[in-house]
Amino acid sequence: MTALTQEEVATHTRTVVQGLEALRNEHNSILSGISSTLSSAHHPPDSNVIAEKAGILQRSLDQIELGLSEAQIMLALASHLQTVEAEKQKLRAQVRRLCQENAWLRDELASTQQKLQASEQHVAQLEEDKKHLEFMSTIKKYDADVQDSESSMEEKKDKSDDPVVDLFPDDDADDRAAAMSPTPPSQFAQQVNAGYEIPARLRTLHNLVIQYASQGRYEVAVPLCKQALEDLEKTSGHDHPDVATMLNILALVYRDQNKYKEAANLLNDALAIREKTLGENHPAVAATLNNLAVLYGKRGKYKEAEPLCKRALEIREKVLGRDHPDVAKQLNNLALLCQNQGKYEEVERYYQRALEIYETKLGPDDPNVAKTKNNLASAYLKQGKYKEAEILYKQVLTRAHEREFGAIDGDNKPIWQVAEEREENKNKVKDSAPYGEYGGWHKAAKVDSPTVTTTLKNLGALYRRQGKYEAAETLEDCAIRSRKENETGKFSVRS
Repeated sequence: MTALTQEEVATHTRTVVQGLEALRNEHNSILSGISSTLSSAHHPPDSNVIAEKAGILQRSLDQIELGLSEAQIMLALASHLQTVEAEKQKLRAQVRRLCQENAWLRDELASTQQKLQASEQHVAQLEEDKKHLEFMSTIKKYDADVQDSESSMEEKKDKSDDPVVDLFPDDDADDRAAAMSPTPPSQFAQQVNAGYEIPARLRTLHNLVIQYASQGRYEVAVPLCKQALEDLEKTSGHDHPDVATMLNILALVYRDQNKYKEAANLLNDALAIREKTLGENHPAVAATLNNLAVLYGKRGKYKEAEPLCKRALEIREKVLGRDHPDVAKQLNNLALLCQNQGKYEEVERYYQRALEIYETKLGPDDPNVAKTKNNLASAYLKQGKYKEAEILYKQVLTRAHEREFGAIDGDNKPIWQVAEEREENKNKVKDSAPYGEYGGWHKAAKVDSPTVTTTLKNLGALYRRQGKYEAAETLEDCAIRSRKENETGKFSVRS
């Protein structure tokens, strides 16, 4: 006999409680009837038997009450255990975050120790220079020449070693602010370091900033960025690729705080540095252009964003090749900008080209294939091309089914085909069997979630528009189950 999970035990306990409550009500009703019978007849011939039955019913009723009390205790205990488990997961996440902070602090300590060692060496060198100057001053015939020479040398050294130069660039007035929703942590890193590898000295800080920003803890993320930016400009100068990387990070944090003017200024500054240090056709330049395009696009400034996105596309095509996956990502962004401007002919061309790149380079099972098909189907829907959209949705669901359950045949049908069969047979069968009897296909949605879940909801909405309500309810039920199971999985493993 397989062991039951905590949730299953709680579910069964609730079912038992309902049964016991019904049984208690029934016993009370019978006991009330017996009592009324005894009270109505003064001396019925079988009064002893009736009284004995009443006693038996009363004892049974007491046992039912005891069972209900124990069931309530079990339910309360299950609820408490769930609360304890949630708190344990929260504490584990806090421990992981503290470990990351500790690692970053260790890196900072090591860096500070290195700076201290370098400073001590510099002080020792200065002391040697001082002794040398004092010795030279005792030689009278070289006194004047040596004094002038050493004095000028010392002035040049002090000037060249002064690190406090151009700590911050001037902020020019810029009205190009942009509306933007908080950046998901899975996209934050990609937007920052695309085309340019983050150095080891910034990697831990970069990860911490992403984590804090995704949690909305900007009061921690912003000072970390500013301190790192100040240190980088002191050690490497303003026009350095690492400074541009940190400007990108800070710009995305500002964007998530709705500080669009500051974000635009920083991105433009990062773009100028990368063009100067890496060249105008570097992938990192394309990444910064794309970030600016997204900034404008989210504000509805699609015309201003489109040329930036097109320039980023040209750079990636030139550097990476026309069939590189990063080119496909840029095509997706460009298609979305055009779609918001109603340029559907260009939208279809960009999405179809991106889809071809993904399928050729990454294979038909890559998640980007399903996402791009969903995007293209959305463009079709906006144009009223329902048949073309339906074909794409079915392709996504069919591929997900084949990956999970194997080739399609008469006994192995994809969810959309099951839904359409239920639609056809809804008038033939009075009580349609619940979808669970068709197998656990909704579990396959976790393979490509949330894309497959989104496809289920989109195709369900399309079915409703066509009047296929039974088919729509089947897909929507499957999407709800998939989302619940996916959220449960995230709760148990996500940090």
